[in-house]
Amino acid sequence: MKNRSAPARVDEGLSKTRGAWFGKVARLFTEPKIEPELWDDLEDALIGSDVGIDLSEELIQRTRDRIRKEGLARSTQVRDVLVDELATILQGSVDHPTETPRSAKPEIILVVGVNGSGKTTTIAKIARSHLQADRTVLLTAADTFRAAAIEQLQHWGQRLKVDVIAHQSGADPGAVVFDSVRAAEARGVDVLIVDTAGRLHTKSNLMEELKKIRRVITRALPEALVRVLLVLDATTGQNGLLQAREFLKTVDVDELVLSKLDGTSKGGIALAVARELAIPITYVGFGEGIDDLAEFDPVSFASALVG
Repeated sequence: MKNRSAPARVDEGLSKTRGAWFGKVARLFTEPKIEPELWDDLEDALIGSDVGIDLSEELIQRTRDRIRKEGLARSTQVRDVLVDELATILQGSVDHPTETPRSAKPEIILVVGVNGSGKTTTIAKIARSHLQADRTVLLTAADTFRAAAIEQLQHWGQRLKVDVIAHQSGADPGAVVFDSVRAAEARGVDVLIVDTAGRLHTKSNLMEELKKIRRVITRALPEALVRVLLVLDATTGQNGLLQAREFLKTVDVDELVLSKLDGTSKGGIALAVARELAIPITYVGFGEGIDDLAEFDPVSFASALVG
């Protein structure tokens, strides 16, 4: 996987969505003129891929308006305009986070998400990307509620040759995080990635634990740059939006990762997420391999979605 470009991975990862929903309109894009059924088929494809009814109708209307305004007549031009409109939605109203000056290492990435979202595997993939950029990495096993989570992160640490700070199962997550921040600071580590408990959005006590972890980080290293990254399982579709809303009530989320896009025909959920949450999608994940992660690019994603 690692030898292929990011756009190629995105294109392959969205093959289920494209095949299931946009395949039937592909032939209409090759017609010399715009056929009337193109618009209905496009709207059906968008709705079927989990874009949502209202947003799908809006996208079709915006595309038709531009076609008329710009005097376009070829079906291939409909595709180009639609891709442009999709990319605009995916870009969202919030710029991607940029590196800000800070007086202390490490940069801290606090990774949150429900059990089964692919959170721990995503952490390993992000760590890999930083290592490939010649940045030093330390991992924190702060999901102490589940012994298997600690072991899973330690397994990835061994594969990546990255140290993992961990306590025993059932330990106070705040204490693990505090020790990790101190260790990362003492070692001059560039990036500290913290795995948190896979907390269901209905478990208020676990959500409060997340707030506590954030306070611990602030107390241990006030100058550190902290980013909160929420991992959403793309296969959950609209339910992922519900989970995200609940997380946003508890903690400020800076970035999103959409995982498991290769396992769903509902890849259009990325548009619904971008529109409703207005939080940057920074990565998309495809598969379980360590290199099955790509930086999110709205244009490449939109083009791969439509095909």
